[in-house]
Amino acid sequence: MKGLFGRLYDMVLGWAAHRRAPWLLGLLSFAESSFFPIPPDVMLAPMALARPQKAWLLATITTLTSVAGGLFGYLLGYFALELVLPLLERLGYMEHYHLARAWFERRGFWIVLIAGFSPIPYKLFTIAAGAAALNPLLFVIASLIGRGGRFYLVAGLLAWGGPRLEPWLRTYIERIGWATVALLAVGIAIAGVR
Repeated sequence: MKGLFGRLYDMVLGWAAHRRAPWLLGLLSFAESSFFPIPPDVMLAPMALARPQKAWLLATITTLTSVAGGLFGYLLGYFALELVLPLLERLGYMEHYHLARAWFERRGFWIVLIAGFSPIPYKLFTIAAGAAALNPLLFVIASLIGRGGRFYLVAGLLAWGGPRLEPWLRTYIERIGWATVALLAVGIAIAGVR
């Protein structure tokens, strides 16, 4: 009997063969960078495994649509902040806001780059970059490097390992899936404590 992640894995492998799969991948990548919780790796990995000859194209689609979605998240942060500033002023948080903004502006490029590569939800950083009014060009460059590095690594490893990795991935997909859920829960709990 297949577990939850085994069924999802088989379903995504089925999607990978669909003629519109690259469009779905692009849509998922865009949405994840600004508001959707599921990372595009869950679709990119099986697609690169199913079509190793298209792995680099799939990584490019994922990277470009993820950066576009990141820009949308940036705009959300940039414009939504204007609605929140009067509230911050009334609550006496403006000094803290200016301190955080200065810190983000000094190190914002590196924060976005690292967040783009890491499993931390990228959308948090795209919105924060907009709220801090990080230089948009630096934001795009950091996003391209971070997101591109991550997605090309995933696609490249799966294209290279292809048939050799598939049995291993199928055997351990439940463990990998639940470990990812646990790491996400721990990350959310830690962020909530701070």
